[in-house]
Amino acid sequence: MLDQARAELAPTGVLRAGINMSNFLLVTGKTPQGDPDGVSPDMARAVAERLGVPVAFVPFKTPGELADAAVEDVWDIGNIGAEPERARTILFSPAYCEIEATYLVPAGSPIESVEEVDREGVRIAVSQRSAYELWLSDNIQHAELMMAQGIDASFDLFVENKLEALAGLRPRLVKDVERLPGARILDGRFTAVQQAIGTKPDRKAGAAFLHDFVEEAKASGFVAGLIEKHGVTGRLTVAPPA
Repeated sequence: MLDQARAELAPTGVLRAGINMSNFLLVTGKTPQGDPDGVSPDMARAVAERLGVPVAFVPFKTPGELADAAVEDVWDIGNIGAEPERARTILFSPAYCEIEATYLVPAGSPIESVEEVDREGVRIAVSQRSAYELWLSDNIQHAELMMAQGIDASFDLFVENKLEALAGLRPRLVKDVERLPGARILDGRFTAVQQAIGTKPDRKAGAAFLHDFVEEAKASGFVAGLIEKHGVTGRLTVAPPA
């Protein structure tokens, strides 16, 4: 099985790992060699080590760009949030970690809970094609989603247009709320973005290998160790067993 997985996941002899550089919890810096560093790159390094091949990182500015490249021959595995829309072109492993997504509301807002956000007249600023935007687009029924190109742009859109809510990952919203006197982060979550390892849909042996690798990495404490190593304890959590 390992030989077949290696042949599928590293057909060039090198594991080309697509990395979403915009997730500041999963990519926390760079190595002295200039490669991305963090929980996500370390997971890719560990996959390559298990396969017995070198790793080459293929960075993407946004998760949407990484997902779009699934139909091209530029990456062998892609570390990205697993969402149904992306699963049309990417075969995902189980999640190895999760990040809560919730809302920030401005000073004086009458909104007290996550559930109250989805109602008529509420405008939600959100980073387009983020994993949580894909979830919102599938589930929001009454509120209006206001799309922005990137996380910083969604914050600017929220502030400049005096919108009723800003959707985001809780760790980022903790930073944003400090910039807005009186603003609040709502308790609870509307979803948890599940970070997984994806590959091409026709790589069945490779996908089975990634499934087993991720489950072992969670059970052994390896993922928890990466979270601690990169200083994101309390902001990333190990995903439950599949």
